[in-house]
Amino acid sequence: MARFASRFAWFAVSLLIASMVVFALLNLLPGDLAGVMLGPNATPEAVAAVRERLGLDRPLPVRYLDWVGGLLSGQLGESALTGQRIAPIIADKLGVTLSLVVLGMFFAVAIALPLGIHSALRRNHTDGVVVSGFSQFGMAVPVFVVGIALSLLVGVRLRWLPANGYVSASDSITAWLSHLLLPAITLGLVQGAVLVRYVRSAFIDVLNQDYFRTARAIGWRRWPALMRHGLRNAALQIVTIVGLQFATLFVGAIVVETVFVLPGLGSYLLQMVSTRDIPVVQSIVMVLVTLVLLINLLVDLSYAIIDPRLRAGDEQDDL
Repeated sequence: MARFASRFAWFAVSLLIASMVVFALLNLLPGDLAGVMLGPNATPEAVAAVRERLGLDRPLPVRYLDWVGGLLSGQLGESALTGQRIAPIIADKLGVTLSLVVLGMFFAVAIALPLGIHSALRRNHTDGVVVSGFSQFGMAVPVFVVGIALSLLVGVRLRWLPANGYVSASDSITAWLSHLLLPAITLGLVQGAVLVRYVRSAFIDVLNQDYFRTARAIGWRRWPALMRHGLRNAALQIVTIVGLQFATLFVGAIVVETVFVLPGLGSYLLQMVSTRDIPVVQSIVMVLVTLVLLINLLVDLSYAIIDPRLRAGDEQDDL
């Protein structure tokens, strides 16, 4: 219980620090939002009126407290350029991005787990070295190159899946999935190549442990022994890396959404950065930061489920 309480406390502190950093960096950038909105020919009186309307004439700490209060209440304010409420737009586009990231991680794990285990078991053989080499190559290829290649090959030339665009799940589940498959596979291939290396390393550690050698000595075959005695011990390392890779997936999703013309949060963020809509940008960045921190919190809490020894240690601390 003490472990859970401390992790939640660190989560809250991390969110507070992140909000300060995000707000300060975006609001201390050179230039003036009101001047950008009105153009270079705007009069000083018009710029002052827009600054007052947007609250830019108030002290920075006051604006920060108002913004944080809005975050806590779910009221993210309005776009400085369009006047639209930010929260409904983010909620709509976040569903696209989360679907892409979760499906991409599914493909990454589905690729990395069997290939990583195979590479660990066959590390001194040609096929194991080949798998390891391909994972190194995959790590070096930019995600946008993979996306463009898949879009041209699978979407344009073979026409197996749509090359771009998006259909809401509420309109058609089949069309929604078909439009997400290529972007998700793109993310999965790149992240899977990274995960193969970590899965391989984790299972090599297991193969060198005494309990694995004992299982083999009493008659267990290699694969059953690895699944029965090694998977849980390797799971801690794998879950940690998967949790960390979620942050990378969100970054990769920005590029993939642009390549495949998906109306997700990443592509919307790029549009708002180009138009310098600071209220929208800082809200999107804060939502993404919160998601990453929340995933790391869930990964940390899952350790006690994966390894009962950690749970037993927490119970002793409570006593």
